[in-house]
Amino acid sequence: MPELNDPKKLFVHKLGEALNMERTVLTMLKTNEQTVQDPELKRLFGHHRDETEGQVKNLEQAFSSLGVDASGHICHGMDGMKKEAQDMIEKVAPELLDGTLAGGATHVEHYEIATYKGLITDAESLGHEDVVALLQENLEQEQHTLTEVEQSAQRLAQRAATTAGR
Repeated sequence: MPELNDPKKLFVHKLGEALNMERTVLTMLKTNEQTVQDPELKRLFGHHRDETEGQVKNLEQAFSSLGVDASGHICHGMDGMKKEAQDMIEKVAPELLDGTLAGGATHVEHYEIATYKGLITDAESLGHEDVVALLQENLEQEQHTLTEVEQSAQRLAQRAATTAGR
């Protein structure tokens, strides 16, 4: 018999995956912030780390609003992206690493945006408007971060291509 047998249980499980997703992102952002050399990208990773700490609190508040304990569940997608980032840090030449990590961050942001859109749809269908508001706040931050990190990735890719052409 499946353990996730009603919409609320499934939603709570997905919320737990999102909580683990954001906790994983926190560790990735700390590593990226320490690794990158570009001052603007370092600032961007630091700013988003601060936002992500707030997003974790929003998710914990969503659990509280639902009357359930905040517990994370494995988020295989984000775990894979973390492994990919670690692999790139080990393999990519230092002069290409900032652009590589910025590009990887765009993947992470797209994943987070898709996760929050799905959670918002579920919360709305279950009538949890207070939870919708918390998730919407996280979504808007992720969308803003995506725009910023895409601009950084483009700038750094152009800089790497120009430097390589010399």
